[in-house]
Amino acid sequence: MVTANYTITGLTCGGCKAFVEQKIQAINGVQNVIVHLEQQSMSVSSSSALNLSALQAVLPSKYRITLEGDEVKKNIKKSELKALQPLFIIFFGISIVAVLFNFKSWSLNNFMLDFMGLFYFVFSVFKFLDLKGFTATFTMYDPLAAKYLFYAYLYPFIELLLAGLFLTRFQIPFALIATLIILGITTFGVTKALLGRKKIACACLGTLLKLPMTKATFIENTIMICMALYMLFK
Repeated sequence: MVTANYTITGLTCGGCKAFVEQKIQAINGVQNVIVHLEQQSMSVSSSSALNLSALQAVLPSKYRITLEGDEVKKNIKKSELKALQPLFIIFFGISIVAVLFNFKSWSLNNFMLDFMGLFYFVFSVFKFLDLKGFTATFTMYDPLAAKYLFYAYLYPFIELLLAGLFLTRFQIPFALIATLIILGITTFGVTKALLGRKKIACACLGTLLKLPMTKATFIENTIMICMALYMLFK
């Protein structure tokens, strides 16, 4: 006997559960079917391996079946990493430029200040490319932007201002505290979205690159917050 687990979407009530179990049970070779309504999943035991298309064929189009398993999870992971490639490349590029700025007379503090300045500058530029689209996405997870729309429109300008402060070494304590506040608020919203498993886009690079909201978004903000804390309390 072969048992396979599936994800099935479109289940809305106990009637859907009973209907799907009845239809799948009628397939030749199927011995047992268990549909989990809350988990939107299904377990099928059969005398031999079943073709996914054979299962889908007996159900209306409102129900969509996908196979669960390590291979599917690997493909999802690869897809997420591919979508995040622009973010990794930009982070790497910012790091390299910050190192070059301080190559002749190395200073960790100056490196971090340059990194933070370049970070804000690059990320604000991407937001300005589609300011309206950015604000619409940003309000979906930033709690302050969700409450006050003008803050979402103001956010790229705040980033650009902070970029100037860090790169010119002007009013650094203010810039560090501002970083803790604005990124702290955003990180709270990102954490809430991740814990709630919300499928929303990340607005950190605007809407042009369409990045998914993932743990990388949380890590990106955490790096900046840690740098700010280090320089404030050193």
